[in-house]
Amino acid sequence: MDNRICKLLDIKHPILQGGMAWISESTLAAAVSNAGGLGIIAAGSAPYDVIKKELRRVKTLTDKPFGVNIMLLSPYADEIARLCVEESVPVVTTGAGVPSKYMDGFNAAGIKVIPVVPSVAIAKRMEKIGADAVIAEGMEAGGHIGKLTSMALIPQVADAVSIPVIGAGGVADGRGMAAMFMLGACGVQIGTLFLSAVECRVHQNYKDMVLKAKDIDTVITGQIAGHPVRCIKNRLTRVFEEAEREELKSGIPDIKRIEDLGVGKLKAAVDGDVENGSVLAGQIAGLVNKERSCREIVDELMIKFLGLTGY
Repeated sequence: MDNRICKLLDIKHPILQGGMAWISESTLAAAVSNAGGLGIIAAGSAPYDVIKKELRRVKTLTDKPFGVNIMLLSPYADEIARLCVEESVPVVTTGAGVPSKYMDGFNAAGIKVIPVVPSVAIAKRMEKIGADAVIAEGMEAGGHIGKLTSMALIPQVADAVSIPVIGAGGVADGRGMAAMFMLGACGVQIGTLFLSAVECRVHQNYKDMVLKAKDIDTVITGQIAGHPVRCIKNRLTRVFEEAEREELKSGIPDIKRIEDLGVGKLKAAVDGDVENGSVLAGQIAGLVNKERSCREIVDELMIKFLGLTGY
């Protein structure tokens, strides 16, 4: 497509694969990039050596552009940012903070910087510090979320900034992609749908939870701790709900107790414990019901999108 995101990132289709911690690694990222989108390796809380290995591997699997997602709250954020410069990573997406202190280094290395934003104010701030685009993510998304829906957030962000806007949260087919464009986005970021990809190495138990999910099967945990996370209902979410009720009744909630409940739980789910682990997925999981290759996913998205929009 001849649009701003494709030109900016030198990709065929305006589709970014979400940076899902412990899930988005080199195999998945390369498959999405080879299909014409932008595959992304999620650094999460992994250290320098782990991500360096993934970067070296992705370069053997694709000659197309790819990206790295840096969670700015990670204790390794500084060294991952340095690694991205050293390895000439084409694109960096960021979450959980503002990447101001890394911008000079990224710019000098020619790295495109695209932060994830949950509000208009933060989108404006990212444009001010020199971001090349922003990913406006609605609360329909899986994982850490903000307070606004995609329907409300994306058109307001699109009106507030001059840099390209990528829509995220609630896209699992060409209809959702077309809706994002109608709201003012010129690209989409997709996470939950790519969980079902053949190339996604998450445990099959995790995939099956997503494939079997219905429209009302996700809940938000950690709200009183200030770190809301959307995931699929299971034993862990019931533990969270009970603990949050108890803490709210106490009058002075023990935030640390709630935060501690989530420590290590995503990795547990990724490794197969989908009852006691945190199975992150978006509300759109109800539309995800079969495993396909990344190329099949991307092709189907684009065929439906182009048929609806006439791009």
